[in-house]
Amino acid sequence: MSSRTCLYLTGVRRRNLFSLTPFRARAMARTYASRAMDTLKTRTAGDGPMLVICLDLEGVLMPEVWEEFADRTEIPELRRTTRDEPDYDKLMQYRLDILDSNGFTIDDITDVIGEMEPLDGAVEFLDHLRSKWQVIILSDTFSQFAGPLMDKLGRPALLCHTLEIDQESRRIEGWTIRIDDQKRRTVEALRGLNYNVIAAGDSYNDTSMLAMANAGILLNPPSNVIDEFPQFPVTTDYTGLLAAIEAAASDMGE
Repeated sequence: MSSRTCLYLTGVRRRNLFSLTPFRARAMARTYASRAMDTLKTRTAGDGPMLVICLDLEGVLMPEVWEEFADRTEIPELRRTTRDEPDYDKLMQYRLDILDSNGFTIDDITDVIGEMEPLDGAVEFLDHLRSKWQVIILSDTFSQFAGPLMDKLGRPALLCHTLEIDQESRRIEGWTIRIDDQKRRTVEALRGLNYNVIAAGDSYNDTSMLAMANAGILLNPPSNVIDEFPQFPVTTDYTGLLAAIEAAASDMGE
């Protein structure tokens, strides 16, 4: 690697290169390259915070948006979630068909979301995790839904999808998935970056994420998920979930 490349990669401003003698430039390049390798060795050895907690949103920290909207509109068919239907595309088309047939718009849904509150104990649980480790919310919700929810949770990092909305009629026309199986692939990417990952969720669409993580934990899953995925430990409240996360972290040396 050339001196110029080393200096560029290690964060030294390029213009500084031209004010140095060749000998000084090579010496600085060796110094910064050595520091970079020392940092890499230290992180690879596992020292420092190397754990990321990945959490589902709805059913783990917040109520289910669609269930809440179903209750407000008295349309029980909208209570169907990924706990019931593992095929996300099929589920979303089912929902949009119901919205269209009843004339509901994005504004009707966000009005309900604005009145929703985190599940009891969710904020304290999340704050405790964030005081110790990095936390990422991996959700199949949509950016248009997420704003008010994230405000009430202290604005944690969130990865989710996007709705396609007709700006004139405010009708929801479709949805854009960020990437197929985004929860699992995010965890896979984090592990590829040498992070340990503990993941927690409650539904079918969380199970691939749990399987990809170093440790996967279920919180209040329905009986059909428990039956189909007996390999994941089941918790029923935040006290139990926190204990399971801390035990898994301890096993990893975190």
